Amino acid sequence: MKLSFKTLIPYFIPEATPLSLGEKLRSGLASFGGILLVGLISSHFITGPGLPLMVASMGASAVLLFAASHSPLAQPWPLIGGNILSAIVGVACSRVLHDPVLASAVAVSLSIIVMHLTHSLHPPGGAVSLIPVLGGESIQALGFHFVLLPVALNVLVIFAGAMIINNLLPGRRYPSRPLKKRDDVHKHDDPKAMDRLGVTSDDLRNALKDFNAYLDVSEEDLSKVYKMAGMHSYQRKMGVINCADIMSRDLVTVEYGTELEEAWAQLRFHKIKVLPVVDRAHRVVGIVTLVDFLKRANLKTYETFEDKLIKFIKRTPGMASDKPEVVGQIMATPVFTANQDMHIVELVPLLSEKGLHHIPIVDAEKRLVGMVTQSDLIAALYAGAVAKSE
Repeated sequence: MKLSFKTLIPYFIPEATPLSLGEKLRSGLASFGGILLVGLISSHFITGPGLPLMVASMGASAVLLFAASHSPLAQPWPLIGGNILSAIVGVACSRVLHDPVLASAVAVSLSIIVMHLTHSLHPPGGAVSLIPVLGGESIQALGFHFVLLPVALNVLVIFAGAMIINNLLPGRRYPSRPLKKRDDVHKHDDPKAMDRLGVTSDDLRNALKDFNAYLDVSEEDLSKVYKMAGMHSYQRKMGVINCADIMSRDLVTVEYGTELEEAWAQLRFHKIKVLPVVDRAHRVVGIVTLVDFLKRANLKTYETFEDKLIKFIKRTPGMASDKPEVVGQIMATPVFTANQDMHIVELVPLLSEKGLHHIPIVDAEKRLVGMVTQSDLIAALYAGAVAKSE
């Protein structure tokens, strides 16, 4: 193979994960807040050379916590365990081995092994293990007190900062959630609908085991990326079919102040199970279903089901009432909506995994323009598959 500068670039500069400019700026600003918090709090407890050394090591942790918060390396146990265990290894090496070069090599290698064995791999832990060896007499004099102050203090401060800052930023959460095997919507142990075909979580786990190399991606994120890639592939093969193409347009709606008796009559007359609740601008403010009526009707014993339901639905005479009287008092809110230009493939996980049966469709001004049901989606996917095969 002919070598050139262009062919060598991919070996030295990996292809970056496509991120928006906003996400990159949020990472920088979040790390500013985290390190500022570490410096301010630590300066009240630590003096001398220990402060700049520990703040510097926390800078490496900040890259993971605020720029790669979904990474397995940035999760709470790797952050806490990786730093503290590495500090213990570093102190032990500085006391047993008097040659700083040998002590440094042993400290880093042992800390990596310990972190691997305890599932707490955190790259900044390697730097922490070097501080007791190379930090000078003042740090070495601390002995194993170094593990508590400054290491544990700094770790807990930056962890608290990551919990607060990351969860305040839009589109982020920290720590990452484990991949759920149970279907929490329908309360059973069967895999979710989209996990029953194709690559399952067990397949991913076995593939990672066979790969036998550390990948800096969580099982949950890997599963999500696989599903999203499958949706993009299906969308590319099916062509453009948007929500506007399959939605129902002649909708029956109610308002916040619509009386329950009228809303119930609309459900019965049109033989439907859901009514969008809109404001005067025709924007969706809630949704009311048959289930909402049944849940609030207090269907207990002594009276028949029909009697109690009728009593709940009928308007209470007079000005005072001890039960809901209008739709706004029983509607579900907030309501998940989809834009009319959204590809129907993006509705699949919402209708199959989120427990949704109807999705209101809105335009660019958030005004209600249609409704897509599970039946609409099934018919569209079938029609698209048939058209493609023909």
